[in-house]
Amino acid sequence: MESMSIDDSLQLNWLTHLVGARSPAEVAAAIAALARDRPGCEAASVVWRLHDRAGVCSMPPMPVDDADWPWIEQAAGAAGAQWHADGQRVALRLCEQPQPAVLMLRLQPAWANSRFLDELAAPLRLARLHLQRALEWLDLQHSHEQLERSENLQRALFAISDLAGSERDMPTVLRGIHAIVSGLMYAENFFIVLHDAVRDTVRFLYYVDVEDPVAPGGGRDMPTSAIEHTLTWYVLRDGKARMGDAEELRMQAQGPVTVIGTDSRDWLGVPMMRDGRPGGALVVQSYQPEIGYTPGDLALLEFVASHILIALERKQGKEDLEQRVQLRTAQLAEANRGLQQEIVERQRAEHLQTALFRIAELATARIDHGEFYRRVHGVVGELLNAENFYIALLSDDRQQLLFPYAVDAKRRPPPSRPLGRGLSEYVLRLGTALRADNADIEALERSGEIVPGRSGSPSSCWLGVPLIVGDEVIGLVTVQSYDADVSYGPSDQELLSFVATQVANSLTRRRAAEALHRAYEQLEHRVEERTLALRKEIIERERVQDQLKHQVMHDPLTGLPNRSYLRDRIDRVLSTPASGTRPRCALLYMDVDRFKIINDSLGHLAGDEVLREVATRLSDCVRHPDLVARLSGDEFAILLESVEQPADANVVAQRVMDALAEPMPAGGKELQVAVSVGIAIGDGRYLTADEVLRDADIALYRAKELGRKRYQLFDETLARSVVDVLTLEGELRQALKHGQFEPHFQVICRLEDGAVVGYEALIRWNHPQRGLLLPGDFLKIAEDSGLIEAIDWHMFEISCQRLRRQERTDTFMTLNVSALHLRHDNFDARLIELLERTGLPPTRVVVEVTEGALLDDPERVRATLERLRAAGVGAALDDFGTGYSSLSYLHSLPLRILKIDRAFVNELDKGANTSSTTVVAAVLALARALDIDVVAEGIETEIQYAALHAMGCAMGQGYWIGRPAPLEP
Repeated sequence: MESMSIDDSLQLNWLTHLVGARSPAEVAAAIAALARDRPGCEAASVVWRLHDRAGVCSMPPMPVDDADWPWIEQAAGAAGAQWHADGQRVALRLCEQPQPAVLMLRLQPAWANSRFLDELAAPLRLARLHLQRALEWLDLQHSHEQLERSENLQRALFAISDLAGSERDMPTVLRGIHAIVSGLMYAENFFIVLHDAVRDTVRFLYYVDVEDPVAPGGGRDMPTSAIEHTLTWYVLRDGKARMGDAEELRMQAQGPVTVIGTDSRDWLGVPMMRDGRPGGALVVQSYQPEIGYTPGDLALLEFVASHILIALERKQGKEDLEQRVQLRTAQLAEANRGLQQEIVERQRAEHLQTALFRIAELATARIDHGEFYRRVHGVVGELLNAENFYIALLSDDRQQLLFPYAVDAKRRPPPSRPLGRGLSEYVLRLGTALRADNADIEALERSGEIVPGRSGSPSSCWLGVPLIVGDEVIGLVTVQSYDADVSYGPSDQELLSFVATQVANSLTRRRAAEALHRAYEQLEHRVEERTLALRKEIIERERVQDQLKHQVMHDPLTGLPNRSYLRDRIDRVLSTPASGTRPRCALLYMDVDRFKIINDSLGHLAGDEVLREVATRLSDCVRHPDLVARLSGDEFAILLESVEQPADANVVAQRVMDALAEPMPAGGKELQVAVSVGIAIGDGRYLTADEVLRDADIALYRAKELGRKRYQLFDETLARSVVDVLTLEGELRQALKHGQFEPHFQVICRLEDGAVVGYEALIRWNHPQRGLLLPGDFLKIAEDSGLIEAIDWHMFEISCQRLRRQERTDTFMTLNVSALHLRHDNFDARLIELLERTGLPPTRVVVEVTEGALLDDPERVRATLERLRAAGVGAALDDFGTGYSSLSYLHSLPLRILKIDRAFVNELDKGANTSSTTVVAAVLALARALDIDVVAEGIETEIQYAALHAMGCAMGQGYWIGRPAPLEP
């Protein structure tokens, strides 16, 4: 294709048009014109503002459909390449900042190549600069407008804050807020409504409307339901702003819309939020078609709303505070007046209290009566006018009026006079205070209450208050005035009444003190006499206390210290620091072997005699400060306070055993007494006496297990064995709880043909750590801990369930029953109930009892076995020939099987002429005579099997026949 150049005149015209362009649209129009003037270009358009598809600008305008938009975005953001072609469409990226702009071209097929773009490259470089500057200038204008709006908004917020903090009243503040909002948008019609969510009320705080000038509710609180379904109600309900004309607003409401007053052309309402909840709303509305509200107005009013609510609350809070301050000020003023009065009263009370304290002090002061009365007069004179003052007291016989103290300007009363009808007697008679002037005195005289002339010289004012102790009047105190200018009021009467009370108490205390002083003098003589008697009594009491203490801490039979004394002594020894590594002490814990036999055979008196002799011999085996104590019954202890080594304790133990080995007389006989001794060395491991006693007791128990008449030193092996027993007891409980016990069955065969006819159920323990345990490993501990019965019943039930699941129904099973079970009267009923629960027929069960169980209570055992036989359960006598029962039991007991003990079976290997052969033959003959089946136990060799079969034994069991194993279904 032939190369083409840009015409100079066209280029000059384009440059002139480009230089004169100011806006992005003018620059874009020049660029598009330049492209369209090129041969081969069918269409050209510049597109910018690509960050928002809704706001895309183009020149000349062109539609951007869904198919073009991804391609335009790809061209604008293509990395590296300045242009992007797609068939006849070419997109040339003009600039990236401040926003991307793209030149869109549609070329003829012959021109869709890079040569066309190369010829545009030079003029487009200049065009890019102009377009970039125009876009930057547009951004600056937009930023300036945003800044100006922000400044206007900030000034509005400052103005709102200033209004809230100003001294203006609320209406002025509200009008100011209206003016501020009007400066931000059209707000000729404006109102503020507040919402109280607690009371569910609303109030139109401010309301201006050109069409409806009267505010709803008259500016007072009204229920929220009064504006229900209005636009304002929707804004307050969900806290969301609403804006638009009537139709748009109805679409925004979630329900019907109620219009109060004239309907507006455009309406804008925003909530005033407080802690995420609407506390009110701002509303502006327009009735003019040409005036409406924009999203910018909505955002602006929403932003201002929260600040207006804060300002209103601040203003309202300030006014409320001022009202509270005024009210509080008035209250404080009133309280101050009351406080001033209270201060006066308090000062008066303090003055009175001081006076009363001084009178109270006089009651115990070492002064005579005359000085006491003079000082009381002085105290009263400080409180009121007391120039004329006297104290009158009733005599002991209450017939005379005594005047121990009197000061009077006119006439002093006599020291005493008989009771008459004067003013003093009137007060004493009524027992109440009297305040009277001349008129009052004359009225009393006329009424006959007092006799004229007995009141002394006429006084202008007379005040008398009785002296009362308890409910008794003992006298009175009186002040009077002969001057008309000096009178006494109610406060003076009150003061003198307080003083009179204190004077009466003081007089009583002084009299009591004098009586007490006299009593003390008498008491001193009695105390001297009593002291001598008490000294003798104290000496006797100390003797009795020492005797009681000895009795409490010593055994009354032997006179030895008891367990409490021994524990205190051991604790004291353990608390004393040991020197070096030497053991501190040793405790020998012992009891007399077979002492119960002595008591049962010779009586308790002989037993007491033995215990006293044992105590004497033990005391001879130790030296001071070692201690011998009797703990209880036949238990004694020796405390060696200092031992060099454990062997020293062994020496003392042997000495004790040698001393007690000598025969001792008791109950007319000579007895050989022996003891078992457990020894614990009290070294640094022990902190308390109980720990030493515990370990010595463990060692004693071990000595008894080893055969008695010996001593055993405690060591860690014994401690571990005790701990092992306790551990195994706990494991047994867990094994029972978790079902770790299971039966193993040893077959019982018919010796004639070897057929299995029955089983013996034997217990096994599947220990989780130690594996399968035989009965010898745990039955003794189970019996001692009391768990054996629960374990047996568990085994009975599992064994019956296992046998019930067997296909064969012609076999029987023997269950080993201990003497503990046979002591319960309900054993048979419980076993039968178990068989019913498991479904096993009673005829297939045989209970095995030993000869030892028969000795416990033969009659009860016989009755139990009879009831079991009646129910179908058989009985077997185990280990026959080794027990203590007589042959008479065989014909009286309901036995089904007799089991020959393995001890006789083992002897059958030695030949046919042994005593065991004779015994077995006799047992078989006896059983045949009583119609009892026989089972031989412990068959371990073929010789034993053959010998028993030859002798006519029907059944047998043993390792040669079969070892115990779980019963397979």
